[in-house]
Amino acid sequence: MKPLVPIIMGSKSDMSHGEAIAAALAEFGIDSEIRVASAHKAAAYVLGLLKEYEIDSRPKVYVTVAGRSNALSGLVDGSVKAPVIACPPYSERFGGADIFSSLRMPSGIAPAVVLEPAGAALLAAKILGLTDPELSAAVHTAQRRARDTIIDDDHGITGR
Repeated sequence: MKPLVPIIMGSKSDMSHGEAIAAALAEFGIDSEIRVASAHKAAAYVLGLLKEYEIDSRPKVYVTVAGRSNALSGLVDGSVKAPVIACPPYSERFGGADIFSSLRMPSGIAPAVVLEPAGAALLAAKILGLTDPELSAAVHTAQRRARDTIIDDDHGITGR
């Protein structure tokens, strides 16, 4: 059964961040759905979305995209069985200080925090790859390509 990664954003202003995550997931052949649902402004709506996703039997990892006061990641993590990855967008307005709302969660709430969209997609692929040999091979190939690029760059600089 093909996995799904719901990407839940706190607002439409995070669309470029959500789209970057979706594009990186697509490189692994992972389906994603981008949704907008605020834990602060529409908590019942978030819970309704999660209920629909939890009924769906496909393997899942959720990715949340919310900055400032990141209640979204905590609400999602406390409401689902699957892993949650918080991927908050950088905020110039707060000089990055709002990242702390993603890092400090109450006890019993444990979303992973990955700041780069491609990194969030990679972590989701690694998690889903634990039970999907084809996806695990795709992750391995991506890691090998990244390693080979670094080695080629070094050889290009040193001539060795």
